[in-house]
Amino acid sequence: MALIKCPDCGNEFSDQAPHCPSCGRLNSNIQQQASPNRDPIPPNNGYRSNASTPQPVKKESGLGIAALVFSILGCTFVVGAILAIIDLCKKDNTKKHTLSKVALIVAGVWLIIGIIGAASGSGKDTKPATDNAAESAVNDVSEEMSVGQNETTEATSESSNIESSAEATSEAFNNEPSAEATDNKDGNIPTEYKSALNKAYAYSQSMYMSKAGIYDQLTSEYGEKFSAEAAQYAIDNMEVDWKANALEKAKTYSDTMYMSKLGVYNQLISEYGEKFTEEEAQYAVDNVDADWKENALEKAKTYQQSMDMSPEAIRDQLVSDYGEQFTKEEADYAIEHLE
Repeated sequence: MALIKCPDCGNEFSDQAPHCPSCGRLNSNIQQQASPNRDPIPPNNGYRSNASTPQPVKKESGLGIAALVFSILGCTFVVGAILAIIDLCKKDNTKKHTLSKVALIVAGVWLIIGIIGAASGSGKDTKPATDNAAESAVNDVSEEMSVGQNETTEATSESSNIESSAEATSEAFNNEPSAEATDNKDGNIPTEYKSALNKAYAYSQSMYMSKAGIYDQLTSEYGEKFSAEAAQYAIDNMEVDWKANALEKAKTYSDTMYMSKLGVYNQLISEYGEKFTEEEAQYAVDNVDADWKENALEKAKTYQQSMDMSPEAIRDQLVSDYGEQFTKEEADYAIEHLE
């Protein structure tokens, strides 16, 4: 300990005292010890060098959504595949392209189904050897037709009575007469006509298409390319329950796309959709086993998860005439049960 002299009053006091006992001046030596030299911290004007910049949330592109819808519709899967390829080629890093990839997969499935249908309907000589059950059914019908027209009429009537069951409908289709059976009545039918008839049955049994839809597919330049006469022969000679086909197609839209009752109806009768008659479409929506409220909820979840829409925006989309066309009650149920 040492004595220091106060610069104000001139009295001496200990260098460890906090201030001069005479005048009260603070001890500058103690202040310097208490406040050691430090490197000044430069101002950063509020900028945090290590702050991370939030990345924008990627949303599904509109092309991807459209591609998936067209691919699932079946008859327009080629359009869906084209839209998906365009979306993937754009390489937009601000959008997700998951739905475009799914659309390509769905389109591929439809293509495989079409190939299988083509292989199964190319004529007597190209029928799959594994389809023993179908071949046996056709032979049975041929024998019945050779015995008498009354038995064939009875079999057709029996098929019509089970149109509400998918499994029973499929069985009825397998027992319908094909070009081979018709050939027993008239041996002068051109091979093209018989091929068109077999192809028409393949589309009816595997894709549940409408009469107009099958005709357009048979004559399309992007489809089977049959002549108009061969396609008309096929349509005129098919014995198919078109209401049952419409019902199966309605089940597909309800189970896979969660569409509303009105949405399914409009899709069934649309010139750009399935092309069923209004009577066939009404039968389908009246008899399909669907919970329309649950469909609305599933559709609302899709909008919420893939497009990050608000509940009110989802409600508007669900009831819109240009959207999903659910009823107000169904839309309210969906919004109330969203997470």
